[in-house]
Amino acid sequence: MSRAFVKDADENADGKLPDIPLSEHPNYVTPHGLELLRARLRDVESRREALAGAEETLGHQAELAALDRDLRWLKARVSSAIEIDLAQQPRDRIAFGAEVVTDSDEGEMRYRIVGEDEADAEHHLVSYVSPLARALIGARVGEEVLWHRPAGDLRLEVMSFDYGDDT
Repeated sequence: MSRAFVKDADENADGKLPDIPLSEHPNYVTPHGLELLRARLRDVESRREALAGAEETLGHQAELAALDRDLRWLKARVSSAIEIDLAQQPRDRIAFGAEVVTDSDEGEMRYRIVGEDEADAEHHLVSYVSPLARALIGARVGEEVLWHRPAGDLRLEVMSFDYGDDT
């Protein structure tokens, strides 16, 4: 039998799962993003407390290990969060937290530049370290930027931007 399918006896003997990797980038967050992280932390803490006194089964132990791993990651992210005051962001150029409207050959699009943990491409929330955000940060209304993307470069014209409800 191949060793690839054999679990060593001492592997995860303490039941602890490997930690979720932490980003190498500063943990910038919008006020909303920080509240989302704190809410996730409270939710996981609540679920962990609810399981603390339950009967010990293998499934229970696995769920506790997963919750403990999530707690370690969430505590690290909340404690390392650098909340950006969007009211202090520049009004003459795009910066972290801006909601940006662009126009291109592919039509008009709206993006919001947020922290890594808040990013959600489906809802047009892009991480400040993404190629799109890097292209937009520092641009002014009326300027064109070049977004380097796997599907091919795309020129975007900045139509407008603001800092939304968080200001």
